[in-house]
Amino acid sequence: MKIIPQEIIQNKIFIIQGKKVMLDKDLAELYGVETEQLTRQVRRNIERFPEDFLLQLTKEEFQNLIRHFGGSSWGGTRKPPYAFTEHGILMLSSVLNSRRAIQVNIEIMRTFTRLREMLASHKELKRKIGEMEKKYDYQFKIVFEAIKKLLDPPPKPKNPIGFHVR
Repeated sequence: MKIIPQEIIQNKIFIIQGKKVMLDKDLAELYGVETEQLTRQVRRNIERFPEDFLLQLTKEEFQNLIRHFGGSSWGGTRKPPYAFTEHGILMLSSVLNSRRAIQVNIEIMRTFTRLREMLASHKELKRKIGEMEKKYDYQFKIVFEAIKKLLDPPPKPKNPIGFHVR
């Protein structure tokens, strides 16, 4: 039973403090519960969420998030949200013990796995192109350089948007 398309989940995964995470309000929406209910269950079971499972955004990160997405989507929220790593999301299914939470977690884990596979195949493709480049003569050099440009990420902007710990 697929209840949430992977594209929707992928759009809710952010990189914060160098980790792929999902925010409490997005997870609550996917699970069909109020954010307060989700965070209350986390606080009641905080021993299940070590710091590599759960991050509390700093005030600065939260302000950047609000600026990036606009304040209206945050409603009356005044506290910095929780951000859950993949392992933290897995742990959520044990504290939100509902059928929907289990199904949503399955889809989220599939999405994280798919993202990892895409990254791995990207690296493998770059390696194979490098090997092919060594085998073939100069006439293909231009083609290989064009393919490399497509595979390499664009240079970082001077003022990147995102969350950074200083």
